[in-house]
Amino acid sequence: MEEAFRFADQLGPEKIVHIHEPRLGLRAIVVVDNTAAGPAIGGTRMAPDVSTQECFRLARAMTLKNAAASLAHGGAKSVIFGNPGMPKAEKERLVRAFAAAIRNLKEYIPGPDMGTDEAAMAWVKDEIGRSVGLPREVGGIPLDEIGATGFGLTVAAAAAEEFSGVRLDGARIVVQGYGAVGRHAARFLAQKGARLVGVSDTKGAVASPSGLDLGQLEALKAQGKSVAELKSGRHLAAEDLIGIECDIWIPAARPDVIREDNVGALKTRVVLQGANIPATPEAERSMHARGILSIPDFIANAGGVIAGAVELRSGTEQAALDTIAEKISANTRAVLETAKAQRIPPREAAVGIARARVERAMDLRRWQA
Repeated sequence: MEEAFRFADQLGPEKIVHIHEPRLGLRAIVVVDNTAAGPAIGGTRMAPDVSTQECFRLARAMTLKNAAASLAHGGAKSVIFGNPGMPKAEKERLVRAFAAAIRNLKEYIPGPDMGTDEAAMAWVKDEIGRSVGLPREVGGIPLDEIGATGFGLTVAAAAAEEFSGVRLDGARIVVQGYGAVGRHAARFLAQKGARLVGVSDTKGAVASPSGLDLGQLEALKAQGKSVAELKSGRHLAAEDLIGIECDIWIPAARPDVIREDNVGALKTRVVLQGANIPATPEAERSMHARGILSIPDFIANAGGVIAGAVELRSGTEQAALDTIAEKISANTRAVLETAKAQRIPPREAAVGIARARVERAMDLRRWQA
């Protein structure tokens, strides 16, 4: 009980649900943070080392993300304890068991996240009739396949050009976490003329000031191999990628990869937050003090949830991409204009804008007792 109230403020969370089914090997947590604007959308993450605190922080990020994008949805998140690389049959059994456990938690709509994908969401939909990010074959908009989040990051970077002074054409980019988000961000930014000079995954990193071959990286990932197996470039430990000189540094993996103890190693002009909560508050303040423009996660990486909201209303893939472009461009500009005018960090400006929208929704819905 005390753990639930440790995170509470005027926005939420509404519910923290712990799931434990020993016979099925299922341990999971769901945090429904706020549903004032409508049913909560939030990804289902699978990892062996997740926690209640991480789940809540991610759920709050979803509340702010959905509000910033003016979606008719609140925020939530779920985490399943497990190795996402487990055999497919075992993973399907675990995901279906999780879906059955949340059958009556109807205010929560799951979506894909780190460790889950379109197929996992199809299993969830088959069990309980609700999820987003489904495969095309069952009427969905496959968020990972079309690169919805990576596309949105590129939109945000373009909208930030006049504030950062970094032009995408010719920009040097580094991607920390070459997965569903990072791979597509690199691809879309390359189409704008950017050059990938450093990349990492869980097994290592590789860098080259002249640029890395995206085709070769894609081939490695398609074979289930690490980017560290790329034959060209300079190989280094994954944690050392933060010191690679670039114009745009993109965290696209786990939370808190930019911290007080390593933020000083950043040699970039822009941090484009592809992951959720990738920087600690201390690191955010340090980046602002050093003049590094940090574009907040729930502004820049909202492409996936925007596409999910379009999917729920039977929209098309093109409608999803158009909506992502419109909303993320406008929101990025609004945040950076506010930050510049008030001389505050972009995250502070973004939180202020999003919280105001949530509080307005709470007032309009009269959800308070």
